[in-house]
Amino acid sequence: METWTFDEVLAFAQSWGAVYFTLMFVVVLIYAFWPKNQPGFQRAKNIPLDDEGA
Repeated sequence: METWTFDEVLAFAQSWGAVYFTLMFVVVLIYAFWPKNQPGFQRAKNIPLDDEGA
């Protein structure tokens, strides 16, 4: 089994970490703008204006 040096681990984490977080960002954007989710977001945005809980 080959052992990795610190520099190799660092290069792997920087390159694939950037890819991972970019993909996660795209997934979150798709979820946020998906038309099926709009009613839930509409209800959530009106929660602070709801007087029933006060």
